[in-house]
Amino acid sequence: MAGRVQIPTNNSALIAMIADEDTVVGFLLAGVGNVDLRRKTNYLIVDSKTTVKQIEEAFKEFTTRTDIAVVLISQYVANMVRFLVDSYNKPIPAILEIPSKNHPYDPAHDSILSRVKHLFSTESVASRH
Repeated sequence: MAGRVQIPTNNSALIAMIADEDTVVGFLLAGVGNVDLRRKTNYLIVDSKTTVKQIEEAFKEFTTRTDIAVVLISQYVANMVRFLVDSYNKPIPAILEIPSKNHPYDPAHDSILSRVKHLFSTESVASRH
């Protein structure tokens, strides 16, 4: 299919994370973590000392790396850089907003869910005509 994005098959694709310490550590214990030869990691632990600029830089880095297929970002962190998350429109890496221990998931703020709702509402209006 023309225009379809392919994940490179010669190397395994990674999952990147931008989240609080408990969430990141849980995924690291599950084997998701990676440190490359240049000591670059595939995660950013967000705490009270983390600046919005650091979150923006990590988001931009993870969404431009060719070895990352999915970026998991805690929803409360995504709200700090909502303009970047909402303006991101590439299929790979996919951006998934996840809940965290201290911040429950709010579907009203999920960019992917709002895009899907918009898509279906547009399709249903178009199919009626």
